Amino acid sequence: MIQSELWKKLKLTSRDGSRLALKLERLGTITREKILEKWRWTYKLILKKTPISTQSLGNAPCLTCPVEQKCTLEGEVSPRSCQWIQDWVLLQIKPKMIVK
Repeated sequence: MIQSELWKKLKLTSRDGSRLALKLERLGTITREKILEKWRWTYKLILKKTPISTQSLGNAPCLTCPVEQKCTLEGEVSPRSCQWIQDWVLLQIKPKMIVK
C-alpha cells in the first residue's frame, strides 16, 4: 500500500499518516520502501507480519479424530506421522502456493 493511501483511508493528515507509518515501522509491523509514484517520491508500506487467521482451524482433523485420545508426540498415534494432519496442512498451503 502506498503511504498516502493509508492517510486517505484512515482520514488522517499527511503528517499524522507519516507518523503512523514511522511508528508501525519502529514496531516491526511494516517496512517502508522509497518509490517514485506519479513523479513524486513516496513510500510503499509492506506488511512484515501477516495477520493470523483462525479460519482454517475449523477443519483441523484433530477436532474430529477418532483416535485423538491415544495421540501423543512419542506414541504410535502421533501428530508427527499423522496422514490426516499432513493432508490438512497441504490443503491449507496449496491455494497460497498457486497465488504466488
